[in-house]
Amino acid sequence: MFIHFPKVNIPVEGTEGASPPPMVRIRQKYDAQRIDDIPGHLLGELERLPAQSLAGKRIAITVGSRGIPNLDAIVSTLCRYLRQRGAQPFIVPAMGSHGGATAEGQRALLSHYGISEEIMGAPIVSDMAVEQYGEIEGLPLYCDRHALRADAIVVLNKVKPHTDFRGDVESGLCKMIAVGLGKHRGASALHARGFSEFPRLLPRIAEAFISTAPVLFGIGLVQNAYDEICALEAMRPKELIETDRRLLKVARERLARFKFDELDVLVIDEIGKNISGFGFDPNVVGRINSGLPGFSDILKLQRLFIRDITEETEHNGCGISAADVTTRRCLNAIDWEVVWTNMITSTMINGGKIPLYMNSDREALSIAIRTCSGIDHGRLRLARIRNTLQMSEIEVSEALYEQIRHRPDVEYLEGPYAMRFDEEDNLI
Repeated sequence: MFIHFPKVNIPVEGTEGASPPPMVRIRQKYDAQRIDDIPGHLLGELERLPAQSLAGKRIAITVGSRGIPNLDAIVSTLCRYLRQRGAQPFIVPAMGSHGGATAEGQRALLSHYGISEEIMGAPIVSDMAVEQYGEIEGLPLYCDRHALRADAIVVLNKVKPHTDFRGDVESGLCKMIAVGLGKHRGASALHARGFSEFPRLLPRIAEAFISTAPVLFGIGLVQNAYDEICALEAMRPKELIETDRRLLKVARERLARFKFDELDVLVIDEIGKNISGFGFDPNVVGRINSGLPGFSDILKLQRLFIRDITEETEHNGCGISAADVTTRRCLNAIDWEVVWTNMITSTMINGGKIPLYMNSDREALSIAIRTCSGIDHGRLRLARIRNTLQMSEIEVSEALYEQIRHRPDVEYLEGPYAMRFDEEDNLI
């Protein structure tokens, strides 16, 4: 469902002094540790696992909807490893209600990540049908029907801080079991309990699943601040929950954050599901949908201007509700049926709100600056990033650069220079 947002013609007083300031391009430095040979490292991890007879067994591999670098290499290596041992691997899109909560939509998301039957050498079984395998405190536990009926399941997922709650288990292997494999029905049932219950319920659901379903092993990975894989581990089923906890600690340490903690205006060029579940990472920006504690001290920010959505997000504009201002171009590119399906599933329907918009980037940026309160326009603290996965090279206002220039983890690249706009007043 696309909505045609008309041009706006709103006279705003006082925008004359709300011009963007001179900008400086900087490099923020983070821990650069990474795994160079992903397939080789994965095979080494798999060889550490206890030997099992896999001949003739149908094995389901969970593949989610989050952007993972080298995902195609990881999944193809895993498929090849299983085939060499006589198994018959198949891929299950394990992504809750993403992809518009349809089998076709979830298959399309995998295609965007380079996951196809031809390349992987394994069938993709995309189906929203689930079966119940248990119950906890009246909460029905669901799993993808084909995965549950397989001879074995490989639980594969990235581990990272969640965008809506805090706990010792957040977005990782346990969540893949509870939400990803639960498909739309399982995700809806769990989200109805609220994010405040997730830290307590996720490990319990994973424990129930491992004791019931034929889990072969788990594979957890962590990305560093440069969106590169820095940790990748294979584990036995009984180690899955504790490994999920441990890798979350690593993920928190590797997370990219700004080298400052206060901003007047933040410009994000693009948001999308391939970047974060909420379009951008609240662990970087500090704005969340749930209202739960644990995020307020990340970044003190007055105005957030989101310019657009990624092509890979398939018109899913989740996260746009957190913007103070956006563009008509951005809103017209969003499929609101997809957004609202996600929000209803998560019960966070405030995430389906539509922000104020303007006709162009120049107008939107002017409004963002104009509506900041108590600021010195001559010392405006403004930053611009492409997205929250690419936090190394960013732009900051000249005044903000002067505040952080002496930090050893900040490197000057170029500037100051004026922001550049095209003939339609959109940022270049």
